[in-house]
Amino acid sequence: MKEISMTDIKGIQIGQAEDEKAGTGCTVILCKEGATAGVDVRGGGPATRETDLLNPINMVQQIHAVMLSGGSAFGLDAASGAMQYLEEQGCGFDMQVAHVPIVCGAALFDLSVGDAHVRPDKQMGYQACVNSESLPFQQGNHGAGTGASVGKLLGFDKAMKSGIGMYGLQSGDVQVAAVTAVNACGNVVDYQTNEQLAGVYLKELQKMMSYEEALAQMENLRKLQDGNTTIACVVTNAKLDKAQCTKIAGIAHNGYARAIHPVHTMSDGDTIFVLSTNEVEVMPDVVGILATEVIAISIRNAVLHAEGAYGLPAHKDIIKE
Repeated sequence: MKEISMTDIKGIQIGQAEDEKAGTGCTVILCKEGATAGVDVRGGGPATRETDLLNPINMVQQIHAVMLSGGSAFGLDAASGAMQYLEEQGCGFDMQVAHVPIVCGAALFDLSVGDAHVRPDKQMGYQACVNSESLPFQQGNHGAGTGASVGKLLGFDKAMKSGIGMYGLQSGDVQVAAVTAVNACGNVVDYQTNEQLAGVYLKELQKMMSYEEALAQMENLRKLQDGNTTIACVVTNAKLDKAQCTKIAGIAHNGYARAIHPVHTMSDGDTIFVLSTNEVEVMPDVVGILATEVIAISIRNAVLHAEGAYGLPAHKDIIKE
């Protein structure tokens, strides 16, 4: 088994654009030739676009992009930029009078940092698509992870900076990769070592609060911090139908559960998309196992590559190697 990038999967482009000062951005995963897709939304506060059509009972069998963005529900507008870009490329369903690309999306809440009045829009979404043609993917404070934060269980004043991460694996001919923007209410841990990487941070003590310490305060907790959400896209070259993609999206949430404590709260809109380019025959459970692994490690990468910003410390600021 070897590590790969998402762009090692044939037909996949990934691009990002951000407004660093405003603390927001977007990340697009493009599949110009179309890909079979599924989605699973587990969080209680989602902001999503075109997820109903991914239900296996519905007509559309392929989509052309997934847009992950900041900006809360405002940020869903970034998908319109991908629509424009794909139409200009001649991508989408030929409806005689126009090519209609299908762009699904999800947004996270980052309005608490930077400038709440600046959000990913059509122009930023279009620029992310253009950037996919030539610029390499960057982890940390980029794209949809620009304004991401974690550890808000006891309030935003105790949060830490997070970002966006990628990880992929190839086993034989099967490729599975994930990109995840981590903006969780909960803490992030390295599931392989159980080390807490980022979470509730007590500035006065200059230390992270352990998850056990946070749990001890649950009885007195009356409201979770609003505005979170971890959003991800898994891409594979395995041959999958819509139902299988949907099932694997559900399995991949186990990667969230491995790395984020707690996860899927009512104030998170946790969502995972799965795209299949349909090239390699393999048992679907193999993809589910690999998807869980790459999701968990992409979350770890998002935290480890994050830089302190907007008054929030990052892992690298408080953990000295």
